[in-house]
Amino acid sequence: MKSQMIQLKSRPEGLPTSDNFSQAEQTLAAIKTGEFLVKNQWMSVDPYMRGRMIDRKSYIAPFEIGNTLEGGAIGEVIESLNPDFPVGSKVSSMLGWRSHFVSDGTEITRLPETPLCPSHFLGVLGMPGMTAWTGLNRIAELKAGETLFVSAASGAVGSVVAQIGKLMGARVVASVGSDEKAAYLTNLGIDAVINYKTCGDLTAALGQAAPEGIDVYFENVGGEHLTAALNHMKDHGRIAVCGMIAQYNDTTPTPGPNNLAQIIIKKLKIEGFIVFEHWDHYGEFAAQMGQWLATGKVQAEQTIYEGLDNAPDAFIGLFEGKNKGKMIVKIA
Repeated sequence: MKSQMIQLKSRPEGLPTSDNFSQAEQTLAAIKTGEFLVKNQWMSVDPYMRGRMIDRKSYIAPFEIGNTLEGGAIGEVIESLNPDFPVGSKVSSMLGWRSHFVSDGTEITRLPETPLCPSHFLGVLGMPGMTAWTGLNRIAELKAGETLFVSAASGAVGSVVAQIGKLMGARVVASVGSDEKAAYLTNLGIDAVINYKTCGDLTAALGQAAPEGIDVYFENVGGEHLTAALNHMKDHGRIAVCGMIAQYNDTTPTPGPNNLAQIIIKKLKIEGFIVFEHWDHYGEFAAQMGQWLATGKVQAEQTIYEGLDNAPDAFIGLFEGKNKGKMIVKIA
């Protein structure tokens, strides 16, 4: 069996390009007792992967030049000598960016039977959905009647944050980068949506959308969005910091907001978090999210690129605003 794979050819400077990636092929050894062969069907591309393309110490090791990239993937077992993973099993792994792999079950999760497309375990039922749920429930402790502001609100995490916020009884204000995305969120019942690319002064636009101030800000963007949020936070407001995609491709350090004194003046709580440190609560999240999906209370939007060779384009598209909901690649 030959596995097709995408490798990191060079470290990006600024926005990644197709030249930073290369395709390779590897012949896999026949499976041995206790092993199984997986054919990947879906893979995830996520903004955090950009940080792994930089050779620096972080919460996860950087990708190595010339090695196959890694990321969330859903596959099917097509050969097996492991009774815990029989042929036909759907499995989740971090071995994306490749068509096939052999495993002994280490760090592989067998997925439950569900009428939902397995790809949703990369999105609303996976890391992005869990991130949204964790940030609102365990970090910011959002309460009914509060005002929630979420940036990048049409993305994989932000779109779930906005919907969960409504289900928790909050008034939700969202920021997106196009009128199409604004219409999408409005149709989901979000209370106020700002197109940050056309609104002019974001601080002023946020003041109009949330005239009584913000209790919770779910931070996905950084930069101008953080500045605007700090200006409108209420006393004792909470900011859950999930990501800062606005600066992921910067080639020089980005100046911080010039209004950080608001943290002191308003007695704000700001906490960054990595969702994998909260994974022991996944069962609680999955039960609740499964119910929301089954009853139609949460909508799971996906943007799908076809073919492993288009994975780099899908990844680059994240930083060009080409996705609504979860960006995924259909491998097979």
